[in-house]
Amino acid sequence: MRPLTIDIHRLEYALDNRDASEHYLDLESGEIRAVFPGESPPGVNEKYDVQDDRYLHIEPLGLAQSVAMREAFLFTLHDPNAHAVLSHALQGRKPLRTFDFKLEDFPAARQAWQDYQAVQLREYAITWLHENGLEPSKR
Repeated sequence: MRPLTIDIHRLEYALDNRDASEHYLDLESGEIRAVFPGESPPGVNEKYDVQDDRYLHIEPLGLAQSVAMREAFLFTLHDPNAHAVLSHALQGRKPLRTFDFKLEDFPAARQAWQDYQAVQLREYAITWLHENGLEPSKR
């Protein structure tokens, strides 16, 4: 595996991305670039130094993975009222948005979710790096 210094927090954000932007990892610099609708992916407009394999697309977690992460979190939640409300939120039409909205009613559960999510996204990021033949720098 090739070591690469990257901003792991930006990678976590890219993996959890739910807006219209796409993210790419520059395999030369370690920079993570956001590309918004209407913009060309990085490297496409190069005229002379074309490097097709320089940018690696970061596919965000799918809906099923995001819901599964929240369901797994519910098993760690000790507030039965919050558990029931949040579990029900995940069964609806827009489960992620509804879950986030309902979470606002339970400050302790919201903090527990943020802590849990940070750990899970870090694990997803490390797994993603390994799956792509990369490892975060020890620095």
